[in-house]
Amino acid sequence: MIRATPLVVEAINIGGRMYAIFGVIWAVTGLGLLLGFAVFRLVPFALDALGGPLIWPHWLALTGFVAFMAYAEGYHGFQRSFSPRFGARCRYLYEHPTWSRVLLAPLFCMGYFDATRRRRIASFTLTLMIIALIVGVQHVAQPWRGIIDAGVCVGLIWGIAATVVYSVLAFTSKDFSHPPEVA
Repeated sequence: MIRATPLVVEAINIGGRMYAIFGVIWAVTGLGLLLGFAVFRLVPFALDALGGPLIWPHWLALTGFVAFMAYAEGYHGFQRSFSPRFGARCRYLYEHPTWSRVLLAPLFCMGYFDATRRRRIASFTLTLMIIALIVGVQHVAQPWRGIIDAGVCVGLIWGIAATVVYSVLAFTSKDFSHPPEVA
């Protein structure tokens, strides 16, 4: 019978931790790339609207919608809901890595699998609603499309920042108590 020496056991543990660390880095990077790509694609439409001749109703709508999206998407959607849960799921991924969770870390941390039934339904429903809104906004004429896209960019940038902050807090804060909603 072959026995593992303490050195071999430690090497296996280090390998497991590296595997888990890779999963967490992949989760945060993958989500950042997904949201960052959306911002990258929307900024030209927002700048196009701002470069055109805007009249006072356009400026009023722009100001109001950017403020609304900063609150609704950035603060309420990301900072108060999605980002703390994402950070908690990153920590759970680190503590309970599996091949599927690490390979699909961004999707795991967004709650698409190995989540409570309620969380999976909410994640998929929200995704379908976002897709429907994207398709709908593509048919809106400028400057209104640019106004909408400017608000979405503000919300997404806030979301990226909040997600990075909560992902770091999940590992550094002793008071981090957000539930990962894992099934």
